Parts: sequence; structure tokens; C-alpha cells
Amino acid sequence: LFARHHAQGLSLTPAGRQFILKAKQLLNDAEGLGRYANTLGEDIAGTLRIVGFPTFTPMLLPSLMKKFIETYPEASIQCDESHQKDIIQSLVDGRYELALTYDLQIPSDIEFEPIMEFPVYAVLAQDHPLADRVELDLKELAEYPMVLLDWPMTRDYFFSLFLSQDLEPDFAYRAQSLGMVRGLVSNGFGYTLFNAPLVNNKALDGSELKAIPLTGNLRPLRLGVAKISQFRLTPVAEAFIKLLKERAAELTASVFPDKRFYRHLK
Repeated sequence: LFARHHAQGLSLTPAGRQFILKAKQLLNDAEGLGRYANTLGEDIAGTLRIVGFPTFTPMLLPSLMKKFIETYPEASIQCDESHQKDIIQSLVDGRYELALTYDLQIPSDIEFEPIMEFPVYAVLAQDHPLADRVELDLKELAEYPMVLLDWPMTRDYFFSLFLSQDLEPDFAYRAQSLGMVRGLVSNGFGYTLFNAPLVNNKALDGSELKAIPLTGNLRPLRLGVAKISQFRLTPVAEAFIKLLKERAAELTASVFPDKRFYRHLK
């Protein structure tokens, strides 16, 4: 279970990590079984630990969490945000039971159930030369500088879109936050590509943006629920997924009124 390192103590072996994950699962099962017995299976109780991708988590999760707590007052939710690489690792390490994320490089030991699909689209400043267009082709955009949301796996996804069209993007500027990307774009430093629809057309400094759909056979991103394949979900996790599926259409319609930028898979 452990590897001994000279003068550095112990570290878990791969078998040790699997043992820890299984032990956590057994403890969660025992805790859930105790609550089930105490309530005769009528209540959903306990803490659910989830992690979400930061492009959509702030827009969709808070209202869903509120509804879940109102529906199941004996339950609580701890929700964090992280990038895809860290989301996958945190699931494997057992830090979270569920993840709400995109289908970006999901490994075989992670089970992913898609719920919504988000096509890629362009975001430009209001005075960009292409801002008056109803739709755009990626080839037209490739001639202009791009502001890249420079997150692990995210940048690979955007680059793959250009590669699929035999195009070379001009990643003129890179940013680590959505707010900075939007600010750079709205102030004329270049266009960007998004999947999660814009809630409003303004950057944080009040300057305006315009979202334009893209033509062509470009791979969309699917948003869904991810978990470790071999582990059973606790009752509170199952209840959360059920509520998410029931309210997915309502949530997205209230936050994203323009249905050109998403579609439901369930």
C-alpha cells in the first residue's frame, strides 16, 4: 500500500490509492445506510461534495443548489470550481463524489453522462470588422488575432477546432480568467471562442460584446455528470442528478434565452 522514501517518509502506491478510494466508498455507504434506516428511506440527507467547470458553474449551480436544499432540507452541498485536469484527478482521488463538466479527455475509469450540448461560437467587440455578421466561418476568423482562454485541455480543444479545418490560429493574447478574456475582446484585442453561452453582452468594465454562431462541422462540447465508474452513488448524489435532469431545460432557458447556443440531450 505504501512506498518508503529515504528521509522523506511514505507515499501511497497505485494499489494504496485504490484501497483508500474503496475504503471511502464503504464508509460513505455505511453512513448513507444509517441515515436511510433512521428515516425509513423517506428523506435524503447528508453532504454531497461536487466540483464544476468554471465557465458554467457560477451561472447554473447556485440556483440548482438552492432548489435542492429547499427540496431536501436534511442535505447539504459543498461545491467547488476547477479546471478539467484537476476535476478528473480530484474524482480519482475521492475528493468529490460528482463533477459537472465537459466531455474533454474523459479517461476510461470515469463514467460520463451527457445532459446538454454547447456548440462553439465567436465573441467579438461591437466594432470588430466582422461584428455585423449573422454567422461566421472559422476560416474568416483565423485571419484575425484571437484572445485564448488558456486553461489546460481547454486550449487543446480550441486548437483542435482550427486543426480540423486545416487552419492556423493567431493566439495573439492569452488569459487565465473569463473576465480577462471578455475585457480584452471588448476592448479590441481580438476575438475569442466560447461554448458556454453569454449571460449578458458586457465585459466587466461595461464595454460591449457580440456573440455570433459559427458554421461548419465543429465539435461541440457536451456538459454532463462525471463520477468514478466502479463506485455506487449515495442517495443524496442520486437525488441531485435527478433534480439536475428535471430542471436542466428550465435553468438553461432562464439563464440563456438564445437557444442557438445550446441544446438538451435528455
